[in-house]
Amino acid sequence: MRQQGSRVLGTLTLAMMTVAAVVSLRNLSLLAELGFSAIFFLIIAALIFFIPIALVTAELASSWPRAGGCYVWVSEAFNKPLAFISLWLSWMASVASFPAVLAFTATMFAHMLGPVYSNFEHSPEFILAIMLIVFWLSTICNFFGIEISGLISSAGVMLGTIIPGVLIIVLGAWWVFSGKPMHLPLTVDVLIPDLKMDNLTLFAGVLLSLAGVELAAFHVRETKDPQKSYPRALLIAIILTLVIYIFATLAITVVVPQQELSLASGLIQAFYIFFTRVGLTWVVPMIAFFLFIGAVASINSWVIGPAKGMLVVAQDGFLPAWLGRVNKHGVPTALLTLQAVVVSLLAMLFLYIRNNSASIWFMNALAAQFTVLQYGLVFLAALKLRSSQPEVLRAFRVPALGLVAGFGLVACVFSFLIVYAPHLKLVSINFEIYCLLLLLSLVVLIAPCLALIKFRSRS
Repeated sequence: MRQQGSRVLGTLTLAMMTVAAVVSLRNLSLLAELGFSAIFFLIIAALIFFIPIALVTAELASSWPRAGGCYVWVSEAFNKPLAFISLWLSWMASVASFPAVLAFTATMFAHMLGPVYSNFEHSPEFILAIMLIVFWLSTICNFFGIEISGLISSAGVMLGTIIPGVLIIVLGAWWVFSGKPMHLPLTVDVLIPDLKMDNLTLFAGVLLSLAGVELAAFHVRETKDPQKSYPRALLIAIILTLVIYIFATLAITVVVPQQELSLASGLIQAFYIFFTRVGLTWVVPMIAFFLFIGAVASINSWVIGPAKGMLVVAQDGFLPAWLGRVNKHGVPTALLTLQAVVVSLLAMLFLYIRNNSASIWFMNALAAQFTVLQYGLVFLAALKLRSSQPEVLRAFRVPALGLVAGFGLVACVFSFLIVYAPHLKLVSINFEIYCLLLLLSLVVLIAPCLALIKFRSRS
């Protein structure tokens, strides 16, 4: 039996797990909604959000290399109840994101079956069934420990994210240089961002597409030489993420008409157009298979990460004792099972929602709120710890922490507020109803955390 906390993860594996958690090719459809100005928004998002959170988590994780991620850092800086809230926010962000990721995964599976069974991607019952099967299988796979989970994520991100990402980039370059018609011309003018409200709203989605870099911090105890491996893994992950997102988004933008983009299947639309033009339509199901594998790898990374953080919370008494149970591999099976039940209930909502793009955007907006609230607490914790615990040895130290964290906090505040301005193309319901639903969902999902804190303080 492998002891809990064994050092089994190296730099490359940790980097691949981080890329699997951050890079989801399904986000390319959302980025392509911005046209070529997505490059501008991606660079800005990287400078004020992605790189700051990567730098800050690198300092915190290498200085306090204990399982729990943001729970450990916020607890050290402030107190355990606030730390519990930060981790709960992280957990709810992943839970809210799962239905959208699963919808993409199920859609790719339907395209895999296209040559035999067509139009399954338009069947809500089929999509729901695949969503549930994929998530429960991912949950069960994580019962066997972090080594198996890391192997799945590493292989999955290579087969299902990097290879299709490189392929779409190569095909996009071929499309441009072979003189094929482009739906948006490659001129300097189109690179200048249009700062209309719809694009600013989508910017929150751009920030969310870069979230998750801190997920590797949950596995610090299983990492070999974390003080060195963790920052190196983050550097590799940052470079791969930006290269894939920027060039793959460009490829989709020149091929797929913007008005025809779907948030659930925009990427496969681009591949279909590519291969139809060269008479190789039969290749599309194979591409769908690789995209399916990549989506499963992303889900696999997010299934175990926040749940392992919640295990630390359970051991501190914030959760019922039965949720703190682990198996022989040190995996919190009760927490993973509860998570699977909650995600299954959310996934069932897709059975009754016809406009997948609208429902996916709503879940993304909800997840964005949880994400930026959690990151805001992490930035504040880093600032507080730098002044309150200067004696702690920091193997990695963020230069100009005040400036870096300041940019991150501004990005968090902006993203939290801007999602309440609904995107006119993606959200067709009344403005007041949309805002009320978004706020109500936020309050309802945070309420159990506050109730558990109050119960713990009384007991």
